[in-house]
Amino acid sequence: MNHLRQPIVSPGAWKGTDIDWTQHGLHVLDAYELQEIDGALKHLLSLGDLDFPEITRKTFPLQKVGELMASLPDRLRNGCGFLMLRGLPRDRYSDDDMARIYFGLGAYIGRTMTQSYLGDTIGHVVDVSDLEPKSRGYRKGGGQLMHTDSCDIIGLMCLRTAISGGASRITSALTVHNWMLEHKPELLDVLIDGLYLKRTDEDGRRATRTYSEHRVPFFHENEGEITCYLPTGYARLAEKSGERPFTEIESEALYQVRKAAASPEHFLDMGFKEGDIQFLNNRMMVHGRTDYEDHKELPLRRHLLRMWLRVDAWPKMPTEQIFHTDEDMSLWAQGRRRLMELPSIHDRDLLDPAVEKSMVD
Repeated sequence: MNHLRQPIVSPGAWKGTDIDWTQHGLHVLDAYELQEIDGALKHLLSLGDLDFPEITRKTFPLQKVGELMASLPDRLRNGCGFLMLRGLPRDRYSDDDMARIYFGLGAYIGRTMTQSYLGDTIGHVVDVSDLEPKSRGYRKGGGQLMHTDSCDIIGLMCLRTAISGGASRITSALTVHNWMLEHKPELLDVLIDGLYLKRTDEDGRRATRTYSEHRVPFFHENEGEITCYLPTGYARLAEKSGERPFTEIESEALYQVRKAAASPEHFLDMGFKEGDIQFLNNRMMVHGRTDYEDHKELPLRRHLLRMWLRVDAWPKMPTEQIFHTDEDMSLWAQGRRRLMELPSIHDRDLLDPAVEKSMVD
C-alpha cells in the first residue's frame, strides 16, 4: 500500500540513472511473432478497405502476439510502467499498413480514445505548424516539455525518425512525487489540491468547455493506489491566460514539478528506431521529447503515430482527475471522417486542404 505524502515504493518509482530500459522495458519481436503479425495484416486486407473502428481482435487475429499485448496492462501497471516493442520490418510495409498493424495491436490492449477536435483515434505526431498554425504541441517541431496525456496507456509508433535528435524522454511520476515530498513538501500539497487547466482554443470550442471547472489534482490516492496526472501544458495555458489566475505558490508548484520531471537524475531517454512502438502507463509516467533536426519535406519529416487507450479492467480514473470527459470526446468525434487516420490521407489533406473541405461540405 502506498499513500500520498509518504515515500512511494514501487517498481514504477525508478530513477533514470538507475535503470537500463533495454533490460527492463524492451521486447524484440521474434520471427514467429513477425510472421503472425504479417498474417493478421493479410487477413485484414482480404476483408476489404475496413475503417479503423472495424479493426478488432476478430479482423486482426493474433495468438502469441495477442497474448503479449493483452498482458501489457498488467505489466505496465505493476512493473516499470513502459515497454518498447521493437523489430517490425519497417521497409516491408507502407505507412498505411503500419498504421493498420498498430491499431490491430492496440485492439488487444484496450479501447482507443478520441484525441482532439479533429476526431482522430490515431494522432499524427509530426511538425505541421507551417501547414496547420493552430496545432497542438504534438503537431509542432522541436523538443517537448514533460507532461502526461489524458488516457490510461499511450502508444507511440515511429514511422520515421528525424535527421538527428527527437528521443523519447520519460520519467516516473511516482519518483517526481517522492522528490517533491523530500524537497518541496509544501508545494506537493498544492499539487495534490490541484491546479486549473485550459485546453487549446480549438479543442475547447468543440468540447463542453475550455477551462476545467475545478482544480485538477496532479496526484490522487484511492485505497493505496496512487494515480498521477501531470498535464503541465494545460496548467501553463491556464496560468498564462489570466482567466484562472495562479497564486504565487501555485506558479512555483508548477515550475518545480516541471523541473523535477525534467531532472537528469530522474529521466531516461529512449531512442526510437523506425518501426518501434512505445507503450507508457500514463497514470504513473511523464513523457516528452528532446529537440531535433527535421527534414523540410512533409513525407520525410519525423513522424510518430499516437494512440490513447482506455483499459476497462483498471479501476476507473478518479473523477477529480478527468479533464477530457466522455462527452468531450463524443463531441470531438463528430469531426472524424472515414480512414482519416491513414498517413496517406493525413498528408494529402494537409498538402491540399481543398480536398478535405470538399469532403466536409
